[in-house]
Amino acid sequence: MKDVIIACDFDSAEQTLLFLDKFRKSKPFVKIGMELFYSAGPDIVHRIKERGHRIFLDLKLHDIPNTVRKTMKVLSHLDVDMCNLHAAGGSEMMKYAVEGLTREDDSRPILLAVTQLTSTSGEMLHDELLISSSMQETILAYARNAKRSGLDGIVCSPLESELIHKEVGEDFVTVTPGIRFADNETADQVRVTTPAKARLLGSDYIVVGRPITKADDPVAVYDRCCREFCGE
Repeated sequence: MKDVIIACDFDSAEQTLLFLDKFRKSKPFVKIGMELFYSAGPDIVHRIKERGHRIFLDLKLHDIPNTVRKTMKVLSHLDVDMCNLHAAGGSEMMKYAVEGLTREDDSRPILLAVTQLTSTSGEMLHDELLISSSMQETILAYARNAKRSGLDGIVCSPLESELIHKEVGEDFVTVTPGIRFADNETADQVRVTTPAKARLLGSDYIVVGRPITKADDPVAVYDRCCREFCGE
């Protein structure tokens, strides 16, 4: 099932809830990132969930395995549908994360590994991160490590979705930020594409932030995303 996730990158609970008030006929899937979570705390998760929204908690954990396991155990008590960590933390960290996130009844949210940020260019990968492999080779290796570690999918640019499904599995979830309409500026992201193209490339979920949240009519832009990506 394909879906559009709105990145609610606001700095307060009040701004976020006022924004969500605009959606009277639908309950979009919502991403809570670091800015909002650090500003409003875990309570914002409960308040948004009470309104009937699904939640992607985007905190991108990256630490020693034991710290990540204990943190995921805390997050497991929040009623979120999806959360993530950095694949660069390695296989042991990812396995510990699965262990910590899994509740006593064996349920847990979808767990994703962030491969490379959509702001990372090939030049940055080589010159600053000192990774000699290509972007696609790096992301594919991270995805395979994530699957072997028991994760459900990855966060990647839409440009890598097709490769991931082909090489790692159709059931391995791809969540893709870096979505812009053809008439939008790309801002600080360099590996981007449109909702329609992301659909063709096989993304399972797209994450759309500023094109929706900064729009004069966010609901209309969200509906446009759904039509182009989900065929609705």
